[in-house]
Amino acid sequence: MTDFDVIVVGAGPVGLFLAAELRLGGAKVLVLERDHDPVRPAKVGSMGARALNTPTVAALELRGLLSAVRRSALSWFGDTEPGDSPPPAPSQSDEPQQYAPTYVGHFAGIDIRLDRIEFDDPELAEAAAGGGVIAQQDLENILAEHAVGLGVQIRRGVPVMSYTVDDDGVTVVAGEPIRAAWQVGCDGGRSTVRKLGGFAFPGFDPLFTGRQALVELADSDLPVGVWRHSTAGSYVVGGWGNERASRIHTVEWTAPDDRYAEVTPEELQESLCRVSGMDVRVRAVHAATRYADTTRQADTYRRGRVLLAGDAAHVHSPAGGQGLNLGIGDAMNLGWKLAAVARGLAPENLLDTYTAERHPIGAWVQNWTLAQTALTNPAEPRNEALRTVMADLLDTPQGATYVLKKIIGTWQCYDLPGTHPLIGHRIPLLALSDGTVLSDHSRDGRAILLDAMGVPALREIAARWGDRITLVTAKAVEYGDAQFAVFVRPDGHVAWVAEQESDVDGLAAVLTTWLGRAPIPAG
Repeated sequence: MTDFDVIVVGAGPVGLFLAAELRLGGAKVLVLERDHDPVRPAKVGSMGARALNTPTVAALELRGLLSAVRRSALSWFGDTEPGDSPPPAPSQSDEPQQYAPTYVGHFAGIDIRLDRIEFDDPELAEAAAGGGVIAQQDLENILAEHAVGLGVQIRRGVPVMSYTVDDDGVTVVAGEPIRAAWQVGCDGGRSTVRKLGGFAFPGFDPLFTGRQALVELADSDLPVGVWRHSTAGSYVVGGWGNERASRIHTVEWTAPDDRYAEVTPEELQESLCRVSGMDVRVRAVHAATRYADTTRQADTYRRGRVLLAGDAAHVHSPAGGQGLNLGIGDAMNLGWKLAAVARGLAPENLLDTYTAERHPIGAWVQNWTLAQTALTNPAEPRNEALRTVMADLLDTPQGATYVLKKIIGTWQCYDLPGTHPLIGHRIPLLALSDGTVLSDHSRDGRAILLDAMGVPALREIAARWGDRITLVTAKAVEYGDAQFAVFVRPDGHVAWVAEQESDVDGLAAVLTTWLGRAPIPAG
């Protein structure tokens, strides 16, 4: 007998999003969070700012959360036409700032210019909804409200002390024993769940220490708004315009003695003096954090009834802003699968596809950040020559567009059976003849069968899976009267396409693979 289907450990963005996905799939979910207060000072303003890539924007859109996120964003890119002059930098207004920046990203600190991007590249078409930067605290608030509204229970101030696993479930000791069929660690890079579960976590130790803080500085001649580099390290002063304090960010090429010790005003002042070569005085610290480029990935994301997602499964340098997005992708991939298994609707081997699909993307992100660390390491004197070559490459339309597509994740897809070019990719934002968009039918987290063929056998097969699948019979406007059918998994990825009536016979096998056996017999 279990108290819950799934216990999620960690109430950060990944844990909250996963919990909501599990509830949409019908699982009874408990989230345990060690911190008492959901508002954490280190996440004030741009200190906890997170960039959102294309897969994350698509996931938020599928669940009807994108509008709320855009309203809370510190900035959003996507409302202006390519080639428009960028509006001025954000003002002191508390209103969300909608603007197109001069630069759209960087690689190893080398900027990617907006006017170098080939916006007519077909792979950028799916990114038309734009991406943005949102304070992590604001994102957590939105996701917590979403999860609680679905019936997720969240207990704060309850650290996990230990757990045991048996054939039928997991007993978690967190103040008191709590029983669940499954447990997922979304508890960050120091994951208790991962350590107690015996997951191997190979990788690389850190080379540098980064510090970010909101501080009050005495008058100084420090330049504002651009990265400056010296033999001692790098720094930037400045941030989003609605902050009342200065944002400082330093990087020094020494590994931290204690990654998680309190960041003091003295430490910040000494770091800023070293990297700037100036006499700087920090008068007060409002929020501060320390990070490193530790790079590790769990060898598997599942050991029996225990799974990992987000930083519990992989850590890396924050260069390029990939961390949050990688974790949200984990949650989107895992939630519907684990809910189906926990409810007995699908066999356990469905969970094998979680590591198979997500581990390669995590490995790519680690390689991407390792390359940037290598390119900025001052211990290698040849790096300046390499950076010059890379800067020249990023100043070309082809080079800038290629790197931008990598950063925003348009390339991310899964290796699924089938030969149609859509299979494995996220479903396009198709406008339908009934006035809806295909993503409008994904709010409840179910799979979708878009039937633009009108073949009775299609509907008969879909009906056997009852409420596990949403049947949409409208036409796709841009395809006119074209005859086709598309099966979309609950995470928005296409798993089957039919373009002629003879293809329909394969649908039942595909639905069985992803949704489990049909509860209603054929015929």
